[in-house]
Amino acid sequence: MTDNDSLNFLAEESIVSSVSPQKHYKVMIADDDSEVHVVTKMILQTFEYEGKGILFVDAYTGKEAKQLLRQHEDIAVIFLDVVMEDLHSGLEVVTYLREVLNNQITRIILRTGQPGEAPEDRIIREYDINDYRLKTDMTVSRLNTSLYTALRNYRDLIKIEKNKQGLKYPLPSRILT
Repeated sequence: MTDNDSLNFLAEESIVSSVSPQKHYKVMIADDDSEVHVVTKMILQTFEYEGKGILFVDAYTGKEAKQLLRQHEDIAVIFLDVVMEDLHSGLEVVTYLREVLNNQITRIILRTGQPGEAPEDRIIREYDINDYRLKTDMTVSRLNTSLYTALRNYRDLIKIEKNKQGLKYPLPSRILT
């Protein structure tokens, strides 16, 4: 091995070690249409919020989305299709996330191509979701705006949760006086 090889090795190692999961927000795309995944990633490839990029997690069925949500507790936002393997698989994912996993922090942006199957007024009223969009209305600007809003809400909920955890432990008396 030459001196140049040694230097290249160090350079590669420093690049790898500088990349960490904290540098990204995890965003799940749960949709049975692979083109939706491709287009969403293409639009958001340079998206950044508070110095963090996006790390995508892909699910093509409701069942796969549930499995990935169990594995990745730190998903910030889900772009969730209502109709995947059946007419209400996306809504089942919402129920699973909120009630079974007891996750109230992950933000959900419901996207549907079939609004008749999931009318907006009923879905917003009955399910704990954060945004409802028709796929046909999802422009680049709306996609970015929805993600900024969702990440801001996610960030704030994380801060609140950390503060609540800090309050669980009593403060030493010298701090209280």
